[in-house]
Amino acid sequence: MSHSQHSIASSLEAMQRLIEVIAQLRSPTGGCPWDLAQTPQSLIPHVIEEAYETVDAIRGGDQTAIAEELGDLLMQVVLQAQIAQENGDFSLKEVADGISDKLIRRHPHVFADVNVESVEDVKQNWEEIKAAEKGEAPNLLSKLERYAATLPPLTGGMKISQKAATAGFEWDDIEGIWDKFEEEVAEFKQAVEHEDRAAQQGELGDVLFTLINLARWLDLDPSEALHDTHRKFLQRLKLVASMSDRPLSEYTLEELEQLWQQAKKRIKEIG
Repeated sequence: MSHSQHSIASSLEAMQRLIEVIAQLRSPTGGCPWDLAQTPQSLIPHVIEEAYETVDAIRGGDQTAIAEELGDLLMQVVLQAQIAQENGDFSLKEVADGISDKLIRRHPHVFADVNVESVEDVKQNWEEIKAAEKGEAPNLLSKLERYAATLPPLTGGMKISQKAATAGFEWDDIEGIWDKFEEEVAEFKQAVEHEDRAAQQGELGDVLFTLINLARWLDLDPSEALHDTHRKFLQRLKLVASMSDRPLSEYTLEELEQLWQQAKKRIKEIG
């Protein structure tokens, strides 16, 4: 047996063990009360949480942590399939066969005789095959609706902005976007001062979407930018807490600002 074949056999053995463990957890006799109480709907927050924890581990680069988080995410897939099988809907076999069939269909340059010249060719083929599967021509609106419905808001906003720009919904230059941003900020301030919460929320969304368009023009990733800001904020807050001699709630705003600036300076000196 080759190294590759041995690896596949080991992986299949491990998957079989996981399937059996999940089945035991869901067993009416001797199973876990928490697992037995779960439904596909109740597990939605856990699917999302595990996906984000996996992303965080990948960003951190700790291979042990990545493997652990991928395991948690895989457990959610197997558990969903186990519940569906119990309900007579589908099983893990249909899940695995479905994605294998889809990958083969959508990669004719690997599994058939289609030639491609670039990554862009691959993407174009992928979109055309997806549209054919659904019995429709590639449609900009359907793509944008899918992004809005299924992606996290910042990621969805970037995808919508990119696709709309390729269809002609684009500024002539970045100055136009800056002007639009200033206009949206002014409208947001007006809504905050004179309009109801629904109007304020709508104007806030306009400001954020314009910022996303600025990020696209500057080839910046808004999700990564916000993630970095969260990390920096928590790093500074942790340092502020270590520098304080009493609970932060007992400091005045001016004192907290001084500590904050000291923390920023120290972090900059550290590098």
